[in-house]
Amino acid sequence: MAWRRVLPLLSVAMVLCGPVPSHAAGAGITGPGDYSFSFEHGGKTRQYRVHVPPGFSPDKPMPVVFSLHGGGGNTDFQADDRYYGQISKADAAGYVAVFPNGYSRFRGGRLATWNAGNCCGLARDENADDVGFIREIVKRLSAQPGIDAKRFYASGMSNGAMMSYRLACEMPETFRAIAAVAGTDNTRACTPASPVSVLHIHARDDELELFDGGAGRKSRAVTAFVAVPDSISKWVQLNGCQATPKRVLDKPGAYCEAYTGCQGGTEVKLCVTETGGHAWPGGEKPRGRGKGSAALSATDEIWDFFKTR
Repeated sequence: MAWRRVLPLLSVAMVLCGPVPSHAAGAGITGPGDYSFSFEHGGKTRQYRVHVPPGFSPDKPMPVVFSLHGGGGNTDFQADDRYYGQISKADAAGYVAVFPNGYSRFRGGRLATWNAGNCCGLARDENADDVGFIREIVKRLSAQPGIDAKRFYASGMSNGAMMSYRLACEMPETFRAIAAVAGTDNTRACTPASPVSVLHIHARDDELELFDGGAGRKSRAVTAFVAVPDSISKWVQLNGCQATPKRVLDKPGAYCEAYTGCQGGTEVKLCVTETGGHAWPGGEKPRGRGKGSAALSATDEIWDFFKTR
C-alpha cells in the first residue's frame, strides 16, 4: 500500500461492512455467524473479528485462517467480501476466518498498520507487539470448542502479507502455512524453530512493492522492500527445499512454481501474475479503482495451498 497517500481512501472500509455486535473478552463462539472481540494488549484496546461458517459444531473442529489487512486498512476492510471474497470462501470451504485489526492511534482501529519488521507506519515506529497480539488471539481461539488448534494458517495483503512472514518466523509452532499477497519478507530477524510452508502471490507490475525490490514512486517514504525472488530464496533455504522449482501452473497471464523436497513435508510456492499491480488477484480495489489480475484467484490459491497442510 502507498500508505501516506491511500490512507484516507481505505478509511471508508469501516462504513462498507455492516456493524458486527461486540462481545466481551471472555465470551465464546456459540455457533455460525460473525463476532467482534476486543481486549487490552500493550496498553491499547486491540480488536479482531471472527466469521464462523455454517456447519460449525463444537464436536467437529474446523481449521482457522487468519486474514491480515494491508497498511492503512482495518479488519472491516479485509472482511468485506466485495474485495477479497474471504467470507464466502470460508463458508464454502468450511473454515473459521479471523480478521485481526492492526495497530492504530484511533479508538475504532482505522488506518492501522502491522509491525512486520522494517515496515510499516506507526506499528513499526512504536514497536507494536503485534506478534504478542496474534498469540493472544490464538490462545483464546484454541480454548474454544470447535476449533482445530493444530490447523492454524495466516494470510495477508501487502503489509498484512509482511506480517504473515513475521508470524512464520516467530510462530512456526502455531501456523502450519502462510500466504503472502503483494508483500515480501521484510523481517529484521528470522530464525524459525521449524519449517513452515509458504505461498507467495505477486504481480510482476506491482507499482508499490516492486517485484525486483525497492519501493515504487508512491511508497518510497515507507521502506525499501525486499525483492520477491529474494524472499522466496530465503524460505527455500530455511525450509531446506530442493533448489530447482517445478512449474505447476502455466497459463496466459500467470504461472506458479513449487519448491518441494522441503523439511517436514513443507513447500514453498510462488505464483506470479503479469498484470494487476498492487492488488489481490481475483479481487477488486476500493472505490472503482479497478481489479486485480483475473488470471488467477488469490483466495482460491490460498485455500488450495492451506487445505493440504
